[in-house]
Amino acid sequence: MTIKRKPPSPATADIFDLIGKSAQIEEAAMAMQAMSHPLRIKILCLLSSGEIAVSEIVEAVGTTQGNVSQHLAILKANGMVASRAVGKKTHYFIDDKRVIKIVAMTRDVFCST
Repeated sequence: MTIKRKPPSPATADIFDLIGKSAQIEEAAMAMQAMSHPLRIKILCLLSSGEIAVSEIVEAVGTTQGNVSQHLAILKANGMVASRAVGKKTHYFIDDKRVIKIVAMTRDVFCST
């Protein structure tokens, strides 16, 4: 008796294709780990609107500058954000356009009513 198998659906085929892409999976895992703190998600949400000074981030999220700086350093080390000096202030911005997509999707999934 021969068992007939259904051809894989497009979604299933995509999953199997993705499983074979170890480098991309590792990169995704590192990005998710870098984002895996509520304060870092807040910071990325702020930065998804554009470049912002550290002092404005501190005010918006309601914590200390030292705490914000630590979280920005993690995001920067993972290539998600970058900074530039503007006078005596440091401004941060999202340096990887894929992060903007992730933030938008996060807002859509978790913040919509």
